Amino acid sequence: MIRGFSPSLLASVLAVALIALLLGFSYKQSLIKSRLWTKEELAMYNGTDDSLPILLGILGSVFDVTKGRSHYGPGGGYSHFAGRDASRAFVSGNFTGDGLTDSLRGLSSVEMKSVVDWRDFYFRSYKHVGKLVGRYYDKSGNPTNSLKGVVAKAARGAQLLEKQKNEDAKLPTCNSKWSQQEGGEVWCDEGYPRLVQRPLEMALTGKPSKRCACFKEEELGRAGLEVYKGCDYLSKVCPV
Repeated sequence: MIRGFSPSLLASVLAVALIALLLGFSYKQSLIKSRLWTKEELAMYNGTDDSLPILLGILGSVFDVTKGRSHYGPGGGYSHFAGRDASRAFVSGNFTGDGLTDSLRGLSSVEMKSVVDWRDFYFRSYKHVGKLVGRYYDKSGNPTNSLKGVVAKAARGAQLLEKQKNEDAKLPTCNSKWSQQEGGEVWCDEGYPRLVQRPLEMALTGKPSKRCACFKEEELGRAGLEVYKGCDYLSKVCPV
């Protein structure tokens, strides 16, 4: 028997401790139980309260990232994602003000695919604890048209990327190198370097895109091929 404690008092202390332990365990379990969240509720789990898990949302899916507290807690490199759905910031890199939003308006299909890929990463790496009611899930937890639109556009982006990859594989890619002292250059082991448009990439991103490819001499008359500035017509090496 512990000195200073009567058997009945010791039993009472142990009972209270056991109840507290069970209640604490039940409380923590309830916090990570899958459920529907409001923005106001999610904001409470931003890592500033050590007694609470750290949660984040992406495309309306909510994840418990507490095991990454050093990254998602205050002062961590990803703390701006905690307690909110900042889906856009995963691709925009804007971690302040209006950049921390769940709106993907104006993003390309490739960028939307990247956000969906990030969401899939969190599904693989962290515990999914529910859905955020709002832009991507309704009050019943059903996907909204906004989420369906993002997923569809991301799938289209994946298809176009694969098609662009196959198109690029048809043309040998130039070799390249760059150094601060000498600058950069491109060259072909066989053929001649030319800039060629990437129309699929333009469709994906909305921005003009070109790459260096190698062409045989008899192919140099093809439409759309561009000689590098300062490079001779039949030069195998061109400065960039």
